[in-house]
Amino acid sequence: MTETMKQIIDAEAMKRMITRLSYEIIEKNKGLEDVVLLGIRSRGSDIALRIAKRLEELEDTKVPVASIDITAYRDDKKEDTTYSNQEAVHFSITDKKVILVDDVLYTGRTIRAALDAVMDLGRPQSISLVALVDRGHRELPIRADHVGKNIPTAKSEEIVVLLEETDGKDGIYLK
Repeated sequence: MTETMKQIIDAEAMKRMITRLSYEIIEKNKGLEDVVLLGIRSRGSDIALRIAKRLEELEDTKVPVASIDITAYRDDKKEDTTYSNQEAVHFSITDKKVILVDDVLYTGRTIRAALDAVMDLGRPQSISLVALVDRGHRELPIRADHVGKNIPTAKSEEIVVLLEETDGKDGIYLK
């Protein structure tokens, strides 16, 4: 870590956030029937897998989980992608309660793109959003249904989420 990053959430606090978010999902959906998780690549996917694991521990029910790539749906970053959401999502989302999972909610543009990607996969019963961190500064009328932590930031600041799966350690930092 560089000295310009300040840790604001440690690994234990992240674990508690995942547990709390899992309980909120169970409560809001009155159980886990018809619930599916779609993690937004890449960190949202790792968080979705953690939530799915915790949901299974709490409710003894496996929740379908997959990763979606929203690159082709972005309005600000058009790139070719070889990743196919149709191939990656090995279950139907039609008439399901889709829960989108992302690491940081900022302007809302990623979520707008994710909504388009989800609708290309089918017609869900509902879509809700889980964000590990909400840092504010929305440009679109989008809000998370479940937030691990609200961390107000200046536009010049950045939230950095480190995950064991990709970074070798868990933590949330302000840069």
